[in-house]
Amino acid sequence: MKPGFHSIFVNALTFSRVPLIFGFLACAVAAQRQESAAYAATALLLMFLAGISDLFDGHLARRWRVVSTFGKMADPLMDKVFFIVSFPTLLWLIGAQGENAFHAALMLVFTVLYILRDQWVTFLRAIASAYQADVSAMWLGKVRTALSFPAAGLIYLYLAFHGYLPQNWDRPFLWTVYAVEAFLICLNVYSCVVYTKAYWPYMLRAIRSK
Repeated sequence: MKPGFHSIFVNALTFSRVPLIFGFLACAVAAQRQESAAYAATALLLMFLAGISDLFDGHLARRWRVVSTFGKMADPLMDKVFFIVSFPTLLWLIGAQGENAFHAALMLVFTVLYILRDQWVTFLRAIASAYQADVSAMWLGKVRTALSFPAAGLIYLYLAFHGYLPQNWDRPFLWTVYAVEAFLICLNVYSCVVYTKAYWPYMLRAIRSK
């Protein structure tokens, strides 16, 4: 296979997250409205495939040596699309199912923090890049992104299927979801602090410049 094909394949894999996550949204809403386990299972599969695409596109790009500036910019953008679509969908499901107010509030904080953190880091990188700073993703950002996909899957798994579980399994499963959401909230806050600290000198230079 020619290198051109490798590049096209990797980029297609990256952009596949868009139809996959919008397919998840459609199936998740249909599953809720029609109380369909088949739609719920399809939604879970689509979310899983979106996560797999994030895992393999970078790996294949490095293996086939087709890492590009376009790919480096497209991959985080597709991650943002995943967050912006999946987490509000999960929040909607919590409301549609009449979940307790604590879970709704926790997921609301979770969702808002994810979106705000991404916008803040994008802003910091834009300023730093004006001063030729290294704006490549930090290990903390990569860990956050890597954990977000299985976390979203776990939350949806609970919301879609906890009604099918025995009564004594439901509560431990819910507390596991709480723990995952709380951990990622803390990780997002810590990530904001780390990125702000790293790029703060460039912020000061931008503020002081005429």
